[in-house]
Amino acid sequence: MDTNALKKFAQAARNLLIDQVRSKLDLVLDPASPARREHPQAMKELDAAIARDGKAQVIEQVAYTWFNRFTALRFMDANGYTTVGVVSPAEGQTRPELLAEAMAGNLPEGAPGSIAALLDGRTPSSDPQGEAYRQLLVHACNQWHGPMPFLFEELDDYTELLMPEDLLSQSSILAELRKVMTEDACKDVEIIGWLYQFYISEKKDQVFAGLKKNQKITAENIPAATQLFTPHWIVRYLVENSLGRLWLLNRPGSRLAERMDYYIAPEEPETDFLKITRPEEIRICDPAAGSGHMLTYAFDLLYAIYEEEGYDATEIPALILTHNLTGVEIDDRAGALAAFALAMKAAARLGRRRFLRMEAKPDICVLQNVSFTPAEMQDVAAVVGRDLFTDERRETLGQFEQAKNFGSLIGPKLRDPAETLRVVEARDLGGDLLLKEVQARVIAVLRMAEALSSKYHVVVANPPYAGARGLNSELQDFAKENYADSKTDLFAMFMDRCHLLARDHALTAMINMQSWMFLSSFEKLRTNILSRSAIVSLAHIGPRGFDTIGGEVVSTTAFVLERSASSKAQGQYFRLVDGRSELEKSTALIQSASTGDYFRLRGDDFSKMPGSPIAYWASPERLAGFDNDPISKICEASFGIKTGNNAIFLHQWWEVEVENTEFEEDGTKLVKRWYPCASGGTFRKWYGNQEFVVDYEDQGRRITEHAKQNGNSFGFFGRANYFKRLLTWPKLTMGSNSFRITPEGQIFDGVGLSAAFSSDEKQDQALLYLNSRVAEAVIPMIAPTMSLTSGDFLKLPFADITNSKTASAKILVPLAKSDWDAYETSWDFTTLPLLS
Repeated sequence: MDTNALKKFAQAARNLLIDQVRSKLDLVLDPASPARREHPQAMKELDAAIARDGKAQVIEQVAYTWFNRFTALRFMDANGYTTVGVVSPAEGQTRPELLAEAMAGNLPEGAPGSIAALLDGRTPSSDPQGEAYRQLLVHACNQWHGPMPFLFEELDDYTELLMPEDLLSQSSILAELRKVMTEDACKDVEIIGWLYQFYISEKKDQVFAGLKKNQKITAENIPAATQLFTPHWIVRYLVENSLGRLWLLNRPGSRLAERMDYYIAPEEPETDFLKITRPEEIRICDPAAGSGHMLTYAFDLLYAIYEEEGYDATEIPALILTHNLTGVEIDDRAGALAAFALAMKAAARLGRRRFLRMEAKPDICVLQNVSFTPAEMQDVAAVVGRDLFTDERRETLGQFEQAKNFGSLIGPKLRDPAETLRVVEARDLGGDLLLKEVQARVIAVLRMAEALSSKYHVVVANPPYAGARGLNSELQDFAKENYADSKTDLFAMFMDRCHLLARDHALTAMINMQSWMFLSSFEKLRTNILSRSAIVSLAHIGPRGFDTIGGEVVSTTAFVLERSASSKAQGQYFRLVDGRSELEKSTALIQSASTGDYFRLRGDDFSKMPGSPIAYWASPERLAGFDNDPISKICEASFGIKTGNNAIFLHQWWEVEVENTEFEEDGTKLVKRWYPCASGGTFRKWYGNQEFVVDYEDQGRRITEHAKQNGNSFGFFGRANYFKRLLTWPKLTMGSNSFRITPEGQIFDGVGLSAAFSSDEKQDQALLYLNSRVAEAVIPMIAPTMSLTSGDFLKLPFADITNSKTASAKILVPLAKSDWDAYETSWDFTTLPLLS
């Protein structure tokens, strides 16, 4: 599949459709437009939508609606699910087959007579074929309403009035659509997901550009900001090691593993697992369904399970859609595409005729904002039944006022929504239209609550990724109240939420950012996860896991958790970070699984390390090292001076007046302006990188005054350790360890972090240890990113080195100093060694 071509088309199509819909909207909104006379109800709905959502949002929604319909119709044309090509020409023709047939007198059954009148000239028109084809399209969409109401709403509304004009020219959107949606490309319904991602990609760029200007992500922009299409091999890894694993535990004799290339078999027989007696019992949920990529592969695997159990092939698709799969989504258009993708999976198994007769529909719950006024709550009580209207039910009905914003993070207070839903649906309210309208809203809430209840055997997701700082204030407040330990990022909140969606011993499979495994901001989340779940399998993908995203932008990890399993359970860990593409990483996973070349660690092993990082590569010997006291027992470390404006207050020493620089200050006088400051630098062990000076006269008087005048953030952090003999390291590093001694008389900043030790001897011991291969293996377990903060540093275990070894530090440091002073960049430079 040529994803580059799909991306180019989808982005151009969005801009074209928006322009065409905008032009059409200007025409129909004219007070004298025929639409106001001929379609009064549709115009009333259009005016209301504009008043509620704004003109730009209405244009965006209508353009997206027609894009979905066009792509769906082309997919069905290419796969033979339509009797004649609705948007596709017959072989050797240029106009759509549907129009060609109508021009030949073969109108579809039930088509309006106005089409024939346009084509034979009885109805005057400047574009009779174009107008006739638009009516044919509306009729075709209405015909598909029965089998797929989620995508093809009955068209008698403003979306019909705003249908794009140019659909028949060789440069039209349909002509371009057919070029990229070839018959080969349409063999896999995955193409729908790719088009969805690429269609909203420019909007995603706009949202992220807004974030740089401190514009928060609004509820309507969350889908665009967080959508990321999951590579198929990752989908397979997740579904095979959750759904596939669950089935094989219950059916040890099954041959399902033969078709699961990414399945990781347990190394030891398991006895404590979730029991399943038949396929219909399995409940699977994707709480961030997007275009349905996870669910469509789950459909394939479920089909194989039913088939293996001997079910009738003609009954299996309906059974899967009825019993097994649930998707939850906040984006209406994405939800429609997810349902369409599952419907096409069923159609591929049944054929067109059986598919059209199938009554089962995909269970995709698209969340909607639903609210009740205090006055309406009296009507709600009448609808629910006053004896059943408990505080729990009342609270649940109020939880979905911002469903589009909070999404699947909403945890319904009502424990059994299904029973209440059954009662409310069965209640006969006679001819009371007001109560019936309230009843419809109550049912809508209860259906959403039912989809979000804790009942699933498998939860699988690629959740949204978005840092809390970029979220709108309502979502931030919701996160603080409901997800205190994971509020840092949406993906972390979804980790908590998925745990609650799963029943005991259920399997949760996710791909998200790798940061939750290591960063201190996710420490509480890690602790909670390890205390209530076991990591069954984890594929550390790292960067370049998505071919459509270049470089190091997104570093990810995919994993499977078992709820309520013992922390002593051993997980299987795959290190794929060195792969440079999806193919390299997926191949490495298969090879490692087949050879057994992967890491094995128990959940409680991680708690032996400070902060419980998921440092799965830790050997027993390395883990034993954490029995030692942390280095914080013998030193203090902190962030250093923050000037608020380095361009003014931090310079290389040769850029300022030497006579106004003090290189040997003890911190008592501070009468000169410039003082040495350790500030990172290139890789250099033992000694060196002493190039910078900072304005610290009168304890940084100018820094303080300038910051207060300009509102800059500043601070003299770690001031108690200024001018002491320090152990220094760069905060950011991509190579080997680079620790060195900074002699008395210097300050340090936030780039050149420093630690002050209880004695020079302990400092020399620490220097040797930290520059050793031992520490090089230990440090990534505490800080596996490119950053080693002072907080991470203080967690490092300290390996005490005997006094006989510390003598080498007294040799290495002077040698490194002599080397540093041999160059003119040192303020102690006297002459080149070769000339002395």
